[in-house]
Amino acid sequence: MTEETITEILPPIRHWPALDLSGTDFDPVLTELMREGPVTRIQLPNGEGWAWLVTRYDDVRMVTNDPRFSREAVMDQPVTRLAPHFIPERGAVGFLDPPDHTRLRRTVAAALTSKGVERVREKSRRMLDELVDELVQDGPPADLTATVLTPFPIAVICELMGVPAADRHVMHTWTQLILSSAHGKQVSEKAKKEMGAYFGDLIGLREGSTGEDVASLLGAAVGRGEVTLDEAVGLAVLLQIGGEAVTNNSGQMFYLLLTRPDLADRLRTEPSIRPRAIDELLRYIPHRNAVGLSRIALEDVGIRGVRIRAGDPVYVSYLAANRDPDVFPFPETIDFTRSPNPHVSFGFGPHYCPGGMLARLESELLVDALLDRLPELRLAVPADQVPFKKGALIRGPEALPVTW
Repeated sequence: MTEETITEILPPIRHWPALDLSGTDFDPVLTELMREGPVTRIQLPNGEGWAWLVTRYDDVRMVTNDPRFSREAVMDQPVTRLAPHFIPERGAVGFLDPPDHTRLRRTVAAALTSKGVERVREKSRRMLDELVDELVQDGPPADLTATVLTPFPIAVICELMGVPAADRHVMHTWTQLILSSAHGKQVSEKAKKEMGAYFGDLIGLREGSTGEDVASLLGAAVGRGEVTLDEAVGLAVLLQIGGEAVTNNSGQMFYLLLTRPDLADRLRTEPSIRPRAIDELLRYIPHRNAVGLSRIALEDVGIRGVRIRAGDPVYVSYLAANRDPDVFPFPETIDFTRSPNPHVSFGFGPHYCPGGMLARLESELLVDALLDRLPELRLAVPADQVPFKKGALIRGPEALPVTW
């Protein structure tokens, strides 16, 4: 693109409030922003200034995979953001750029490959069966979020991390305090420090370990001098917190299946399409509110005729990319036969979610167990009475009242 074709006329700044959205409704502000153009300017409720927003699929993949856009540089700039408190720690994997980012992620890669995830499949299935046994034994009605969708991902991520079962509850408590904006910055920061101290002890005890869980892999890497203990702890905290995202994703997934019984019936009668259907549900459900972490342009870059200047903050919207009609024909339609389905629900580029395979495994196990064992599973209240989380960065039902 030549210099002459790059416009210097800045689009207007759109204010993007923190909306408490119910169900799987797509954010109306994001819909408008997508309509306004491929590159717009936004101001979020917290932080300072404005940022660019990129919404087209190809542009989202370019920004997230291009070294000219840096996560690390965000540390030095008060960027406009959704979260009321921003507690990045230097060296935390979410704020590293390659090659440091690559070095750190390599230490735990073995636990998160398909082979590593398969290692916990049978144990995960057994833990889920026990939870569903209890659900059936206690009888309807029940809150699916409290009985299955919350304890199951906690048990699985703790198993993968090497966290003893006895400590699952405290891990969950810390995670909720870190992810919620309702309790204030100090509460969130204290929870993060306590979780960090816990992992510092756990990893420190496992230097020289040959175990296959994440804490053992990190302990061994610290022992070999490949990463520092602080780096290992930062990565462990991120993975542990991320592991609970499945609660919200699967909550939205089952809300969708229970409010669209035709979809659930199809999955019951055609079990072979479940893996592809889960991918389509992952593409469709709005995982989060607004946008996640920004990047900073390290030099002037042209995107769709707009000049992003060096130092400008840039956000990408994976939700918008997943609805790009050029890549996903009829994006508002849930199409279980959609193929290919190159959705970016787990991100893209170096910061692609390391737990993507684990999340898919858990989603498949949940769909199998709940649809097959509870053929009459349905909502116990009208759809509009299902309470959804308020003031949270990640979207999902607070409770999912069901009967069968």
